[in-house]
Amino acid sequence: MAELSFPFDADNANGGSRVVSQTQWQQMALAWTNDRIDFPLVNTSYDGNALPFTATTSGRDVTIGAGTAWVGGFYYKLTDTKRFTIADNLTTKGRRDLVVLRADMAAAAVNLAVVQGTPATSPTEPKPVRQIGAVWEMPLFAVEVPANNGAISINRRAPHVSPAILAFPWNMDSSMALLPRGSFGIDLDSNGGDTQNEAFNGRDGYVTTRHFGKSRTYTPSTLYVKSGIPAANRRGRWRWVSPNTFWFSVTIVNDFEDQAVPVTGDNWRAAVTLPMNSNPKAVQTCHGYLSNPRSTGNLPNMTAITATTHPGSNILFLHWPNTNSVSEGLDGMKAFPARSTFSISGTVEANEFSE
Repeated sequence: MAELSFPFDADNANGGSRVVSQTQWQQMALAWTNDRIDFPLVNTSYDGNALPFTATTSGRDVTIGAGTAWVGGFYYKLTDTKRFTIADNLTTKGRRDLVVLRADMAAAAVNLAVVQGTPATSPTEPKPVRQIGAVWEMPLFAVEVPANNGAISINRRAPHVSPAILAFPWNMDSSMALLPRGSFGIDLDSNGGDTQNEAFNGRDGYVTTRHFGKSRTYTPSTLYVKSGIPAANRRGRWRWVSPNTFWFSVTIVNDFEDQAVPVTGDNWRAAVTLPMNSNPKAVQTCHGYLSNPRSTGNLPNMTAITATTHPGSNILFLHWPNTNSVSEGLDGMKAFPARSTFSISGTVEANEFSE
């Protein structure tokens, strides 16, 4: 029959069957879950001995401790320790072996096994086999087997279950504070009051990881210059693009016909504001340009702008090339010329972790 479905209460003429084979079970179960140790990593740190399937060495022996896991769609439990002897390596090249959990359909069981690697100048671990209906392996540990029977060592390779990605209609920041470390959340902004975004509650604390949908708008301020540019002519957009990192763009239009907006007092450079504070650990640089089509202020019709953050603040200082000589390098940007448009954009590391 072309149509098969399972499991149902009884076999029927419509293709439904009551009993499933172990291969059919595997096909279903692999759609439910991935290979993983059944132990969520919800703490900020772990000692290796606190994790399931601990591994210790003694001579050429590796001893694996108790643990549970999903492997190739089947559940496995080790209730005691199990020991393996790693094969000698009498060659002049190193080798890497792989300790795996192996679901073997011919044996109808999941068991621990060691897959021996091949000696090589730069040895690599054997690739685990993943074949539905035959053998399916999940790595637990890589075993370093040095040349000339050197002392072996082990490195963990086992994947773990992670907290589920959860969605909230709103108030995600407060809600995620109640979830385990390592949790991802999505704010669906179902009340339309903010922006759809994703966040992570990790070792360093809660942080927005990225905004979804349209970018946010903000009104940048111009600093250290004469006031007068209306808010409608100061346009900004921004969004979180990764943890503690935001993208922004700023456009300032001075549409006064014959009036520049110069720096004031003893100030030697203009500045604009970012949507968030920059990281205090370093100065960061962004680039833009000044469109000056009427060449007002004795400036060219197009001028490159270099901007630098004031670490730990939302201030972005503006600089342009020396107007007399390229060899003089950069000067502070002295004004927004009449009938000009200033544009700048970039990506900045923020200070959400209060460094």
